[in-house]
Amino acid sequence: MTPNVRLPAVAGMFYPGQPQQLADEVDALLRAAAPTPSAVPKALVAPHAGYIYSGPVAASVYALLRPAAGRIRRVVLLGPTHHVGVRGLALPSVDAFATPLGRVEIDRAAADSLRDLPQVVVADPPHAQEHSLEVQLPFLQALLPDFRLLPLAVGQASAEAVAEVIDRLWGGPETLIVVSSDLSHYLPYAAAREIDGDTAGRVLAGDATIGHDEACGATPLNGLLLAARRHGLQGRLVDLRNSGDTAGSRDRVVGYGAFAFTEPGDAH
Repeated sequence: MTPNVRLPAVAGMFYPGQPQQLADEVDALLRAAAPTPSAVPKALVAPHAGYIYSGPVAASVYALLRPAAGRIRRVVLLGPTHHVGVRGLALPSVDAFATPLGRVEIDRAAADSLRDLPQVVVADPPHAQEHSLEVQLPFLQALLPDFRLLPLAVGQASAEAVAEVIDRLWGGPETLIVVSSDLSHYLPYAAAREIDGDTAGRVLAGDATIGHDEACGATPLNGLLLAARRHGLQGRLVDLRNSGDTAGSRDRVVGYGAFAFTEPGDAH
């Protein structure tokens, strides 16, 4: 029986479509990140633009996973929908997600554990062309030798509804939670820096009322912030830049933030 696989939608556009070229680019981004020793995140927030724009910012937080790469066996990945709307959080029906680096199997046991939650639906259209989740996968594939994926495309939902899902999937050291979000969109450089700086401060303060004009992934982000507060996680800003700092014009920029959330006393 042929597995039902969600094929890559933005390979060759947001990131290289050839396996070796993609592997080399991700490796270069991670090596350039060169993080200082710190606690390994239980949860992280990474941007989801094309790698030429947001890749260095995403790599800065993914590089923190290296010391615990062998223990992480499940990744709960939440991101906003850009193409197909959905009420609640959409799980795919497929068996795996694919990138040029290979397939990542879906964690069916984790998906089944959400069946009784009314805010969780099974729907493939929100995932089919969605880049917010897909662009995170090559970083995870490059770093984690053996993991399963629980991808959630987040549409219309309250922060509490998202937090309930995250709480259900919290697990232990084997589970990593990733929220995919960019920050402000299409503002002049100086204005974006001011707004994104304020948003970063609110993220670190655990303010779960961030708006979609401040972070396109505000819904999953706010849900993570509620769950992080309940679990006593400590937030840290790892990187804060925009497309004007990386590869674009400064007339209209998109903001990118990388945040790490660690459990108290977790050094590895």
